[in-house]
Amino acid sequence: MLKVLAAGDHFVRPGAVAEAIRAELGGRASVRELTGPWPIEPFGPVAEVHEASGDEDELIAALDGAEVAVTQMAPFTERVLAAAPALRLVVVTRGGPVNVNLAAAEARGVEVRSTPGRNAPAAAELAVALTLGALRRLAQVDATMRAGEWRSDLYAYDACGGELSGAEVGVVGFGAIGRRVAAVFEALGARVLVHDPFAAPPPSMEQVKLPDLLARSRVVSLHARLTPETRHMIGASELALMPRDAVLVNTARGALVDTEALTEALTSGRLAGAALDVYDPEPLPADHPLRALPNVLLTPHLAGATRQTADRAVAMAAREVAAYYAATRQGRDEGRDESRDQGRDREGRTA
Repeated sequence: MLKVLAAGDHFVRPGAVAEAIRAELGGRASVRELTGPWPIEPFGPVAEVHEASGDEDELIAALDGAEVAVTQMAPFTERVLAAAPALRLVVVTRGGPVNVNLAAAEARGVEVRSTPGRNAPAAAELAVALTLGALRRLAQVDATMRAGEWRSDLYAYDACGGELSGAEVGVVGFGAIGRRVAAVFEALGARVLVHDPFAAPPPSMEQVKLPDLLARSRVVSLHARLTPETRHMIGASELALMPRDAVLVNTARGALVDTEALTEALTSGRLAGAALDVYDPEPLPADHPLRALPNVLLTPHLAGATRQTADRAVAMAAREVAAYYAATRQGRDEGRDESRDQGRDREGRTA
């Protein structure tokens, strides 16, 4: 019997994880459930791991005897891993296992897997929605309607927004999300420029260096990974390259952008607008000047927040657990068969 802990939360629900694992393994798995506080309570650092949520002691108690754990945000710190000697596999239902101390897991022989791509459709769709909202200045227009106004003067040439059709737009990062966003932009009639040192776009799109992309693009949508090299890849000098009527869209990681420089560019009118789902710092402070700017469309890190994202994560995690079960139990069965063979004498009788 495979003992599994489904350490879910209010997005990737532990009951859904348990149901999916039972569908894969039937009665061969025993699943215990633990519900963490995320996203009712924000994630953050827990001990030495980042982007985690939950209590170490509660997790340690729930892991008692578990060979496998499936989690979204639970903090698999060195202390937690040390207290779970039976644990052999952790499956994180996210693009990467940022809430797991990987060095400590490796030292204890614990395999760590994740579910990359589970939120790609959702994140791409929100990036497109934010782009269209920023171009058509929906935040400002919505505010006038809620104030009881009927601003037909917003139809004036100098007041109205722009279109994707016929525009050059830049996509920075051509991974699972960036590719989807670029395809939608192209389908809407935009000419897509791509900057990614590690991935090439199709022939219909143009691969360019970052300065060229910034200088030519009416929209710049960020989808790069956050690394030491990409931190603040969009700063004051990069923003100065962008056309004055351009908008910046960031649904990737807040620290890709120098927030202070972006705020100054938006306040001064150097940049026409921005649409942001991620921030540096995060959560965005209540008194941050970005919140007061009319030319900014803001959402609170919700790019992956769809039911389908959670469902895909659960299904992918359950398949990982089933694959682990097949690999480990098959090896044990083969070992038993070999032992039996060695125990037979030359006449085929059991010795």
